[in-house]
Amino acid sequence: MKAILVNEDKSLRWDNVPDPVIKSDEVLVRIEAAALNRADLMQREGDYPPPAGCPEWMGLEIAGTVVSVGEEAGASSKWKVGDKVCALLGGGGYAEYVAVRYDMLMPVPRNCSMVEAAAIPEAFATAYLNLFIEGNIKEGNTLLMNAGASGLASVIIPMAKAFGIRVITTVLTDEIAEKITHLGADRVVVTTKEDISGVLKEELEAGHGVDVAIDCLGGEIMGKCIHYLTHGARWIMIAALAGVKTEIDLKNIYVRNVRIIGSTLRSRTPAVKAEILAGIVRDVYPKIEAGLVKPTIHAVLPIEEAEAAQDILYKGKNVGKVVLTVS
Repeated sequence: MKAILVNEDKSLRWDNVPDPVIKSDEVLVRIEAAALNRADLMQREGDYPPPAGCPEWMGLEIAGTVVSVGEEAGASSKWKVGDKVCALLGGGGYAEYVAVRYDMLMPVPRNCSMVEAAAIPEAFATAYLNLFIEGNIKEGNTLLMNAGASGLASVIIPMAKAFGIRVITTVLTDEIAEKITHLGADRVVVTTKEDISGVLKEELEAGHGVDVAIDCLGGEIMGKCIHYLTHGARWIMIAALAGVKTEIDLKNIYVRNVRIIGSTLRSRTPAVKAEILAGIVRDVYPKIEAGLVKPTIHAVLPIEEAEAAQDILYKGKNVGKVVLTVS
């Protein structure tokens, strides 16, 4: 088969690799679409190696068709040849085929295309993990989701809204704010015009401060914002694209019982990931199939153009997910 490999100069090529051989507890999937994530860029740069036993090529989420089922997988699940599925991977999605443990698969929702389904597993699992497991968010709470134009925000914002959560998000320009109107955030803060820490102070004084923050930016502004949360709030760090250092008033943290939580999906055990996926099918799929939550697709390119697709993420041009198709 073929897969996307990284050359020594960090450019990408579509080249031959060995066909995957499934284990007893695995299912072989013919890939039809693979969604991009920022972790792919980090892996390409050599900063985010795949877990042991995973293919060397990138790709954390795919959609495709089951072509073979291992003996244990067949006995332990309902998957059969011909099923349309999407899957959460440790790596290996930029390819024609992938071997996947049976409990890392989900059915394609009835009202989703294969391109849309490919954008579900990693992004929805990250959203579910941080909203409901780490964040323990409840109906009526307020969420701060930074970087509202990101692929992850395009999932987290409508997912939170579907569960009755008030959402504040941030963007850089009025143009971007207009582009994410469809996500339904209650307040979109254009940070080149408004100070987000001032906005959070205003929200807190008005009686509806932030209960959960999901932050992929970090940097100096994180320390300024964390002072203006509700008592017992959770600030969840999932990345630090704006900088790895900040200054925090520690007295404010313990007086207000604020928790700072570091969270990555990739580091979770297979058993935990399987629980997250089962939770998505149980709790979130009804919202998807009711049309309340759906991936936002920014661009679709053939997998041979993976480098151009990743350039969209490198340049921050996307509002929503970028997806590769495999013919």
